[in-house]
Amino acid sequence: MRYRIVNLVAYSNLRQTLDLYNLALAIPNVEYEPEQFPGAVLKIKEPKVSMLLFKNGKIIVSGASNEKQITTGIRKALKLLHEVQPEIKVRRKIEYNVVNMVASASLNKKLDLFELALGLDNVEYEPEQFPGAVMRLTEPKASILLFLNGQLICAGVKNEKDLKKALNKTRKFVKQALKKAGG
Repeated sequence: MRYRIVNLVAYSNLRQTLDLYNLALAIPNVEYEPEQFPGAVLKIKEPKVSMLLFKNGKIIVSGASNEKQITTGIRKALKLLHEVQPEIKVRRKIEYNVVNMVASASLNKKLDLFELALGLDNVEYEPEQFPGAVMRLTEPKASILLFLNGQLICAGVKNEKDLKKALNKTRKFVKQALKKAGG
């Protein structure tokens, strides 16, 4: 099944204290409102990623569609931070962990979400609250949003191997449920 990664969320640690107040004053694309949220938000245009910066040096990157964008984004952030806090070094090797991967795919067939919810224990469908059905997989741990048109969104996996496994399991479960329902 073909898929497209639409968002990667990654975690990194600079192991240095960040002066969020001064960073927000000096860098135009840093938003910091400590009364509302303890971290600062840094938005980078190319690659288009957002980062949550925390005082303890931890960073959460989101919006990347591949791992190269994560490293490029962190490197660009380090350069900006270094200009304001020279003790922050721009590293050659960027260390991070992907903590969530979101991908879209298609089953290439219309789905009867009521039948799926009736035929599978791990599927919830409440059309009054959300137009898709939610399938929860335990191995690999993933949440799959299924839509009437056969489109799906997979979230919660941490790598492409688990993404492929989750998509294959989803296709298999859907096929079995449709067969049971006579579709």
